[in-house]
Amino acid sequence: MTQSNRRRVGIKDVARAAGVSIGTVSNVINQSRTVSPENRERVLAAVERLGYVRSESARQLRAGHSRIVALLVLDMGNPFFVEIARGAERAARESGFGVMVCNSAQSATEEAEYLSLFAEQRVRGLLITPADPTGRTLESFRRHRIPFVLVDRQAAGAEECSVSVDDVAGGTLAVRHLLASGHRSIAYVSGPPELSQVRDRRTGALAALAEAGLPPDSLVELSSTHLDVASGRDAGARLLGLTQRPTAVFCANDLLALGVLQTMYAAGVSVPGEMAIVGYDDIEFAAAAAVPLTSVRQPTATLGALAAGLLLEETGEQADQHRHQQLVLQPELVVRSSSLSGSGSGSASGSPGQGGR
Repeated sequence: MTQSNRRRVGIKDVARAAGVSIGTVSNVINQSRTVSPENRERVLAAVERLGYVRSESARQLRAGHSRIVALLVLDMGNPFFVEIARGAERAARESGFGVMVCNSAQSATEEAEYLSLFAEQRVRGLLITPADPTGRTLESFRRHRIPFVLVDRQAAGAEECSVSVDDVAGGTLAVRHLLASGHRSIAYVSGPPELSQVRDRRTGALAALAEAGLPPDSLVELSSTHLDVASGRDAGARLLGLTQRPTAVFCANDLLALGVLQTMYAAGVSVPGEMAIVGYDDIEFAAAAAVPLTSVRQPTATLGALAAGLLLEETGEQADQHRHQQLVLQPELVVRSSSLSGSGSGSASGSPGQGGR
């Protein structure tokens, strides 16, 4: 008989081989502390010898949910979300759970399709950075009574947990730094306006200008439909075409900032001599750029780990004692060559650019 035709080893076979009851085997598999050390060793030895693999689908039917946590983010091509996933996965694995990572691609339609899939699979819970600005897809998901935690987005009320970063504070940090370096005309390369993070970072930038006694129109906004390098290059080209060119640019994330940096380099505009650049997120590539990028650092791995911890608490044995929390973490500014006044080290330079302060 070939391996593919062999009967699958079941829990009864393990119980028979170990000389214990089926209930004892079940307790060992589910890591119950009620089993004696001797019986536990006998069961584990039988599992190893027979090659038993638990049927997750059968366990799921009995328990009503799986040991899988779903994570749905806006863009897995963005290293920011990769780090969040790593933090969530580490926290989940420490508690014996797995994480299924999915990408909504900033699409409300794809988000809705994934939420239907998660409900069908009866995932233990959901970590989500919402793509639908109306919130309708998540509101519909509530009927499945599957707990969820908002990631990188602050909950509007007290009906669910959230873990976010104070993006208003982050935008303020970025523009305060540029103002302290002497810049008085600053561009803001934004992203999709429906994203609250993009709006909050702009709010912080305007707050810093107001602190310095400067009018709101000191911030020149260049919108982008995506938060990626290609959109940053496009924004950089538009920036170069301005008659009154700002001398500094704050970007809604690092991928945009790296795109702007590429455009400046290609055009022979000195960074930071003629154009200072500040990004947001402090992804790994920020420090490795041709001109190391100043960026507002978010504690991404911590953000993912805290979100996973809240979700596992809400779905665990002490779920009845769980209280929804809205955690807000603080960002920090990491200053590098791309925004340092008079920096000669690592500057991208070429022919003089047009415009002035």
